[in-house]
Amino acid sequence: MDWKLTEADVQSIVDQVMANIESRLGPAAADRLKPSAPAASSQVAAGAPAAPIASPRPEYGVFDRVEDAVRAAAEAQEAFMRQCRLKDRERILQAIREATLANKEELARLIWQETKLGRYEHKIAKLELTATRTPGTEDLVTEAFSGDDGLTVVEHAPYGVIGAVTPVTNPAETIINNAIGMLASGNSVVFNVHPSAKRCSAFTVQMINKAIMAAGGPANLVTMVREPTMETLDVIVKSPSVRLLVGTGGPGLVRALLRSGKKAIGAGAGNPPVVVDETADLEHAAKEIIKGASFDNNILCIAEKEVFVVDKVADGLIYHMLDNGAYMLDRNELDKLMQFALTESESQGGAGCSIRPGREYHAAKEWIGKDARLFLDKLGVKTDRNVELLLCEVDFDHPFVQLEQMMPVLPIVRAKHLDEAIDMAVKAEHGNRHTAVMHSRNVDNMTRFARAIGTTIFVKNGSSLAGVGYGGEGFATMTIAGPTGEGLTSARTFTRKLRCVLADGGFRITG
Repeated sequence: MDWKLTEADVQSIVDQVMANIESRLGPAAADRLKPSAPAASSQVAAGAPAAPIASPRPEYGVFDRVEDAVRAAAEAQEAFMRQCRLKDRERILQAIREATLANKEELARLIWQETKLGRYEHKIAKLELTATRTPGTEDLVTEAFSGDDGLTVVEHAPYGVIGAVTPVTNPAETIINNAIGMLASGNSVVFNVHPSAKRCSAFTVQMINKAIMAAGGPANLVTMVREPTMETLDVIVKSPSVRLLVGTGGPGLVRALLRSGKKAIGAGAGNPPVVVDETADLEHAAKEIIKGASFDNNILCIAEKEVFVVDKVADGLIYHMLDNGAYMLDRNELDKLMQFALTESESQGGAGCSIRPGREYHAAKEWIGKDARLFLDKLGVKTDRNVELLLCEVDFDHPFVQLEQMMPVLPIVRAKHLDEAIDMAVKAEHGNRHTAVMHSRNVDNMTRFARAIGTTIFVKNGSSLAGVGYGGEGFATMTIAGPTGEGLTSARTFTRKLRCVLADGGFRITG
């Protein structure tokens, strides 16, 4: 057979050779072996076609062309399954965990500087959480059925290449969490990251690939395109090499992935409500609500966004919240804050979740994830207290109740009784089925709310953070697939189930 290598084939071979040299001898040795770039010709010969522009050598999984990122991930996944057993996967995952912990301060700084969202110390905490509480290969539990007719084994197999989209709110954290779970199940992954977090995401992908290669794994198991756009996402979605799509973002992203015709796992928006009844430990509830709602300035999708409290205990709850780092906005301050923290637009659907019919409210982008003190500075409020969260007493229809606004502003709504509180909480959650929280000492009351709200995460007498293993039991995830039903994703979520049957009573030892 007459084999012909294209320029892309040659470049791929060179890339793999250089990656192997670098993994064994170190970057310095690889640099010495790199060929010098040829001098550019001053002119192209008359009638000769211009030579194609080759994509530069990728930097540990970061590619200039999305097509190259997909191709490299596909080749790496084949090598991964051919060369690495489960114990090898676990060694690679451990290397990723250790690299994350070793680089957590630098990575947190890069995230904060690029995105301008949240708080530096909380990003370190999230990185620690993803490194230590994301499940690995232990999540791939084999099922077995044994009986008179033989033995059946069900194992978890990889899809191959996964195309994943990550958010600006948890850029590196989601990449690390997804990479650990997806590699644990034998896949590779190509990311289309949020454009507003592309630099810290590139650092993360490079960090992961260096760790993988140092642990003996193939290069480019985790890839991304350097300049992510909707067009690059379209290439990933349509590529025949990509067998599974995973998106962490808003409802628009989830709908786009579901329209692809491929298996898609979608983590959508949330607007988590909190219900506090008359039996609650009010001081504990106040502390836990503040912990969750103020964490990373409320940019987490699981964070407490609005509180519905039975009227007879509302004053007590507010008192303890003010005593634990919250500040209550008066009506004038709230009106001023809305003028700069929210934007208005004409509603095409008439009256909606807004104060006035025909208006829609949105969180002003420049105020999402900002510190509470910056809001107070803008309002001209002077205080010596360390304020972490702003409170406001409002009605159910207020924009801050209805929006997933991702700012350290927490609306409080009084309810006449528990039934009214539950009813308002269910409506404010908007059917996202994401996260809900309740503070109560009455098990029957908590059960009533849990059944009514039907959320993927339901936290009782704790902060929302407990729902993802931060101060609570269970594993951590940054991709909570409520819209598509997988729930809190882990390694087994990214697998296909394969059934192997030994029939006719084979391998049956007992009678």
